[in-house]
Amino acid sequence: MNEEVLEYGAADKDMKDLKRSNIISHDVVGKQRMLTGTSEEQQIAKVVNGNEVLTEKLMERICQKANLNRAYKQVRKNKGAAGVDGMTVDELSDWIKKHKETFIELLLTGAYKPQEVKKVEIPKPDGGLRQLGIPTVVDRLVQQAIAQVLNDILDKEFSEFSYGFRTGRNAHQALRQAGRYVKEGNDVVIDIDIEKFFDRVNHDILMSKLEKRIKDKRLLRIIRRFLETGMMWQGVVINREEGMPQGGNLSPLLSNLMLDELDKELEKRGHKFCRYADDCNIYVRSKKAGERVMASVKRFLEKRLRLKINENKSKVAMAAECKFLGYNVLNDGRLVIAKESIKRFKDKVVRLTKGNRGESLEAIVKRLNSLLQGWLGYYQLTEYPGQPEALDGWIRRRLRCYVLKQKKRSWTIAKYLMMLGVEARRAWNTAKSSKGWWRLARSPALHQALNKNWFDSINLISLFRRWKMLKV
Repeated sequence: MNEEVLEYGAADKDMKDLKRSNIISHDVVGKQRMLTGTSEEQQIAKVVNGNEVLTEKLMERICQKANLNRAYKQVRKNKGAAGVDGMTVDELSDWIKKHKETFIELLLTGAYKPQEVKKVEIPKPDGGLRQLGIPTVVDRLVQQAIAQVLNDILDKEFSEFSYGFRTGRNAHQALRQAGRYVKEGNDVVIDIDIEKFFDRVNHDILMSKLEKRIKDKRLLRIIRRFLETGMMWQGVVINREEGMPQGGNLSPLLSNLMLDELDKELEKRGHKFCRYADDCNIYVRSKKAGERVMASVKRFLEKRLRLKINENKSKVAMAAECKFLGYNVLNDGRLVIAKESIKRFKDKVVRLTKGNRGESLEAIVKRLNSLLQGWLGYYQLTEYPGQPEALDGWIRRRLRCYVLKQKKRSWTIAKYLMMLGVEARRAWNTAKSSKGWWRLARSPALHQALNKNWFDSINLISLFRRWKMLKV
């Protein structure tokens, strides 16, 4: 839906008045210039951090039609479950049309109060449960609108070695940088895992960082309320004195702000590092240096940010022994897919190709192709061709197994194999075999009947071929 749900109002008028006033910004060499003749977005982008005139009027910019409509479209695009009030993303437009004036007034006066966050637990890949907090869709709209404006102010001061949740930066860049570090001889990794980072963020420390950069008291009050909003779990509201919901639209930006002090400290010390959200790897040349850096970073996090390192998951080891963003970096700097990532991928394929699903092979392949395409999009950086090639063979075997289970009886299996060109004797020997489906899927008859060309004919994506095309 491309509809614009908010019209110009008081926020736009205040910003226009501000633009007409004689606002002077200072560039990095101290020269003064008048901000005229450009769009509002260009004006804001030219203002250096610390210009109190504009940072006192941030709520006006947040409430502008263009910003709120952009936030609305992003919330709809993200979809997601309803919060504690049960309102869905599809119902948001009608709610805004009905409550628009009151909604914007609450924001502009700083009186807006978010509702409780719905607690949801999802399994972690390595075991245990991850706690997510799902705000209501209206709160997600507000957080997204705030994040869009704050990002213009905060992001430009973040480290170039911070890659998570930032426009124009991604995990692939972090992985390539890690590979360069290791190739240069920094093959010992300090793999830092911050214990329950999103649950342990200190509100006072985070707000003090915001207050140094933002002068709009209304905005600061609203952000503080988002941090302190209770979490509803099984009908009971749990008060929060620390942490921020992992799942809120504002949390990624605030997490980068919180850990930017760590980045700056590592830069000051001359360390080579990559950070993606709360996943930070530091690269050194010896185990002794690694142990020393680990102890120093641990002290820094505890003293300055009141955060703890997870002793069980953090370690100092050779690069090839450490998993970073789903990959291993070999000691020569090459990237390969981590064994744990391959196992999780196989688990997903198994769930999609269970013989009792009762779906047609065409439907299974369509769903599988969607998974394969997205998975390879992320894991295309592997420099070991044996990985996508081996997975192709394993996937074909899974599908052969699925076909056998669908045919069930010996005579239907034999008839099917003969139809695909298998000699009658071999077809019947295979069909009458006492071997299990998985072992039978590896038999010569199945390989002859359901060969690579057959899989091409049903439009199954080949990871290996796609990977080779991406490498050209």
